[in-house]
Amino acid sequence: MTTAIAYTEFGGPDVLHEIPLPERTPSADEIAIRVAAAGVNPIDAKLRSGKRPSGEITEPRRVGADGAGVVTAVGADVDGFRVGDSVAFTGVSGAYATDIVVPARHVYARPARVSAAEGAALGIPVSTAYQALRSLGVGAGDTLLLHGGSGAVGQAVIQFAVLWGADVVATTSDRRAERVRELGAIPVAYGEGLADHVREAAPQGVTVAIDAAGTDEALETSLELVPDRHRIATLVRGRDAAGLGIRAFSGGSPQPLTVQQLTWRAEAMPVAIALMIAGRFSVELGPTFALADAAEAHRAVEAGVDGKITLVP
Repeated sequence: MTTAIAYTEFGGPDVLHEIPLPERTPSADEIAIRVAAAGVNPIDAKLRSGKRPSGEITEPRRVGADGAGVVTAVGADVDGFRVGDSVAFTGVSGAYATDIVVPARHVYARPARVSAAEGAALGIPVSTAYQALRSLGVGAGDTLLLHGGSGAVGQAVIQFAVLWGADVVATTSDRRAERVRELGAIPVAYGEGLADHVREAAPQGVTVAIDAAGTDEALETSLELVPDRHRIATLVRGRDAAGLGIRAFSGGSPQPLTVQQLTWRAEAMPVAIALMIAGRFSVELGPTFALADAAEAHRAVEAGVDGKITLVP
């Protein structure tokens, strides 16, 4: 029997519960997947709690956008996939499940070197990081100030930016500084005197900033250090961006992503997977929970547990 995690009211993690689902045959442009791992993202908890508005709940609302597994059926018009293929997927509704049927355009081949947990960890973090960097034109000659360097999005930002020739200064806690340094960034502890600490780490100056932390400190420091506000973006405080004269990519922004930005988000998955195969991109995995323990997984993500949390059916 197929089961999934859903909620019928906004609230704490305990509103999550398992529901049965009918078996579904993929339509012509869809792929059916037996889920081996589902990625748990902070946005999942924000939507469940109602902190991120998502409209009235009129039926059980399923959870999760990212996952990985094995193809169990392929629609008549789908090319490039066969039953038994290992895949990763993103941009879906309801990844917290034993089985899922999704449009083929959201599915990517997952080579043996990329585990199911790693594949499930990619989606939202890598697509967000890749698109933000492309939108801001980050590359050689840039010095990027990244707020929130040790999170899943932050780690992806660091790795892409370094590969593209930028210098990166990333804020983090002292406890997580070594991970940030391993990825190629200069770690700087957030807190009092942050702007001065960044100046010490990057005497050449900062040319671009990405906020993945959402704090007032992050936004104020970026505004103080980056001369061109068009090269400052927040991934968290989207509703505040226009008033500050900076850019926002999702994160509650009232402005939808452009067609080009959505194209970059889709491009991120195969790029990241190829880099992982080449040993040039890594994912920090955190704890794994059983699908039925999705509430515990949400408590962990809200507590800021290190590494990417995954669910295993």
